[in-house]
Amino acid sequence: MRIITAALLLAGAASAQQPARDLARQCLKELVEINTTDSVGDNTRAAEAVARRLKAAGFPDSDVEVMAPAPQKGNVVARLRGSGHGKPVLFIGHIDVVEARREDWSFDPFTLIEKDGFFYGRGTLDMKGDASLMVANFVRLEQEGYRPSRDVILALTADEEGGRGPNGIAWLLANRRELIDAEFAINADAGGGLVKNGARQYYAVQAAEKGYASFKLRATNAGGHSSLPVPQNAIYQLSEALVRVRDLKFPVRLNAVTKSYFERMGTIEKGQTAADMTAIASGTADAAAEERLSAVPFYNALLRTTCVATMLSGGHADNALPQSAEATVNCRLAPDEPLENVRQALSRAVAGLPIELTPPSRYPPNPASPIPPDLMTTVERVARASWPGIPVIPVMETGGTDGKALRGAGMPTYGASAIFVDMDDIRAHGRDERISVQYFYDGLDYNYRLIRALGN
Repeated sequence: MRIITAALLLAGAASAQQPARDLARQCLKELVEINTTDSVGDNTRAAEAVARRLKAAGFPDSDVEVMAPAPQKGNVVARLRGSGHGKPVLFIGHIDVVEARREDWSFDPFTLIEKDGFFYGRGTLDMKGDASLMVANFVRLEQEGYRPSRDVILALTADEEGGRGPNGIAWLLANRRELIDAEFAINADAGGGLVKNGARQYYAVQAAEKGYASFKLRATNAGGHSSLPVPQNAIYQLSEALVRVRDLKFPVRLNAVTKSYFERMGTIEKGQTAADMTAIASGTADAAAEERLSAVPFYNALLRTTCVATMLSGGHADNALPQSAEATVNCRLAPDEPLENVRQALSRAVAGLPIELTPPSRYPPNPASPIPPDLMTTVERVARASWPGIPVIPVMETGGTDGKALRGAGMPTYGASAIFVDMDDIRAHGRDERISVQYFYDGLDYNYRLIRALGN
């Protein structure tokens, strides 16, 4: 009898989950099949599709707003009203995607395909999968009559991937901040769970990201005829400068987020790596430990500011000595690294060479977010309810997201994607982008629990 009863309960739970899963899949199909690339896509159409779903679920028109500050660059903001006990919490994501050409893919990138346990389509991973989960759960919560203690806001925006602009989050902060102002934000475009060899490794909460600054290095020369070469060649001079930049290594610069990351990872990893991580976190690492960790590109990026040459141009004719040569050096700064430190380091590296160094004209603030113990406790509780025993680890993003703009505007932001990804098969921005069907549906339940927990 107990076995039969348990089976009936499990069947009932599965039956209750199915409408939510169907809705999430419908949202994913709709968003993937609306092209939102910068070149020919229409983010406004996607934002309007989300708004229609939310209003059909019962959201008042006054609580769902679509704003398009430029053609095809629409953003949607919705508010689930609470009882007013506390400042709102904001959930963000972007619904624009990077370019995808049909000839590069195995199938149409703007048609959702389910095959062999995966959803394929441009944006499934970055990040229409998470956006669909949030829309489906906001619909579900409204239909259930759920009223949180404080308002819960959803903002799905344009131009995070770059393009003609304006960036949706930046525009909202500058023009309609009252719509998204919150105690803190949850960014579904960062953090999340990682899988290795089919096993879930840990769940990351992104609480910081590196700054972005591109410098220009330029060598100039009088030039001349290529039949009369001279040692003072602009291309050679720039090349020598770039070799020096390659060899430039910034000192280790940990913050509270990266220190906590290495501390917790030291309890998960094994052998020498675990010992090196523990030593780094405690401030007792020697040069050998730093060097071993730095040999792994991801760990190196967490440990320090990095600069790398990314673009190169020079010369003007096959039969002429170059009159100029220019390179772009892209630097990713630790959150508390002053831009002037980096400028001085690059200047010292190319000292003695006829190189003009030009820093970026603008570098917005990018502080790390504090890690409140109660927030981490809540995320850990919710994550472990979905994935028992999973370690939860704070992490710093080595790339960039819209969270940077929110942090710079004084709003703490935490990356908490709901969808686990295979660390050896991350196809964001790439060919045949995909997410696991199972991880997508697992994430639906996790995101639902997280919204309710943080809403209260």
